[in-house]
Amino acid sequence: MCVAMVVTVVSVMTGFLDMLKSSGRQIVGDVIVSSGIAGMPYSDEFLVDLKGMTDVQGATPLIDTIGLLRMPYPRGNMKEVTHVQVWAVDPLSLATVTDYANDLYWKPPTDAAAAKAMSSEDPRKTLTEGIVTDGKTLTQTRTGTPGIALGMHVSIGNERQKDGSYLPRYGWFMPGNDVTLTVVPVSSQGKIAEPREQIFPVVNEVQTGIYEVDHLRVYIPLTEGQRLLRLDEAPLYDLNAEPDAQGRYPVIGKTPARVTKILVRAKPGVSANALRDQVETAYESFAKRINEDHTRTASMPEFVNVLTWEQQLRDLIAPVEKEREMMRVLFSLIYLVCAGLILSIFWSIVVEKTRDIGILRSVGASRLGVMWIFLRYGFIIGVFGSGLGVLLAWLVIRNINAIHQAIGSDAPPIIWIGSFVLTGLCAMGLVYSIWRGRLLRILLWLLGTMVMGLIATGLALHHGTLIWDPSVYYFTIVPDQVDWTTAWTTAIGGVVFSVIGAAIPASKAADIDPVEALRYG
Repeated sequence: MCVAMVVTVVSVMTGFLDMLKSSGRQIVGDVIVSSGIAGMPYSDEFLVDLKGMTDVQGATPLIDTIGLLRMPYPRGNMKEVTHVQVWAVDPLSLATVTDYANDLYWKPPTDAAAAKAMSSEDPRKTLTEGIVTDGKTLTQTRTGTPGIALGMHVSIGNERQKDGSYLPRYGWFMPGNDVTLTVVPVSSQGKIAEPREQIFPVVNEVQTGIYEVDHLRVYIPLTEGQRLLRLDEAPLYDLNAEPDAQGRYPVIGKTPARVTKILVRAKPGVSANALRDQVETAYESFAKRINEDHTRTASMPEFVNVLTWEQQLRDLIAPVEKEREMMRVLFSLIYLVCAGLILSIFWSIVVEKTRDIGILRSVGASRLGVMWIFLRYGFIIGVFGSGLGVLLAWLVIRNINAIHQAIGSDAPPIIWIGSFVLTGLCAMGLVYSIWRGRLLRILLWLLGTMVMGLIATGLALHHGTLIWDPSVYYFTIVPDQVDWTTAWTTAIGGVVFSVIGAAIPASKAADIDPVEALRYG
């Protein structure tokens, strides 16, 4: 039981960690190149270099900033305003690096079976492929207007259901409504310019599965983000020359458009760390080439951060990893319980079998031979116990979602009625034992009646308890894969501590004097 408990708990936590890592990699790619608020110029040229690399599957530019979003609700003039993380992206190339296109939530059902499984109130039943196209291009096709995609929990109008789906509440289905985004351009010197705002139609909403992302992030087209933040291509004026009659300085060129981040996706089989080193080398080479070209009107940042997705999302991943390791350490105390149980049982056996041990010693058994009997017994118990524990954990984990669903449903009447019948039978046994005056049987039937009565009452009153409620948590299923590394190390630990627990009684048995043992009997 100890082994089964450790393997089950740690496997579930490992599963959640793996799901978090998988989701994290799907939203930022493998490698992230980021600069300061001034941004990186000539990103289009650098992207060409990146896409030409053997180990790169895709790359995409973006601008990451903070903004305020004025929602269309409540009705009236006093609208709600919330702060958001703004990603200005090229949605087509973003889909080659992240899972953006698949993360769009509002899409029509794929087939009749999927439509049948949806609630009758689910808006997806009446949607067309147009809403998917609008989301993938961040453009409202009907009007040709640049659009915005919201994280699924940016709006309070989305209510998560117990099956993990969403339904609009308060009458607010966000696609088709307009929102106002306000951002503040900041110069490379840290000076704040006049805030800029733009009205965007909501074209879709995005569910990445990570709440920290889904309740803050919004997506707008890259060109709109560059324009709003003054990072777009602009004329370069010669401020040292004399202005013309209208007060305009002569134009001597153009400053290139800028981005603040570039996300890179590795080809299958290429590690993020290996790609990071390649991207860092590629940037150094590209920056040197640009900065040595005196015809350029802008220079590349001297320093940029080149991080893997794990380094970028360390604030999300590290706490879960620490919690898992803490659980491993705490549950390792169970080994001491195993050793203590074996020690207590074997000590009692040695005391009870003192005369038998003395007989073995008197007919020629060595001290090591006597000791080996008990160590071997402890080893066999450890092997069988650990093996059964791993098997039990495997059965529980593989069926954990079915078990969870059963716990979340009402108990079938036949089960709680049957439990009351068994309670009645136990009560009859109790009455019979009282009549016969057998104290041990009275105690046993009394305990049976009480336990079955509590079980039957609990089942009758049970109306479903969802431990892992998808309307609260942001993974819709409980992980059902065994962490075999933990399973085998836990099993080996169980065997080792069983032998350790048996070693002390075995040593006591080996030290028994045969003459005293025979006299003791």
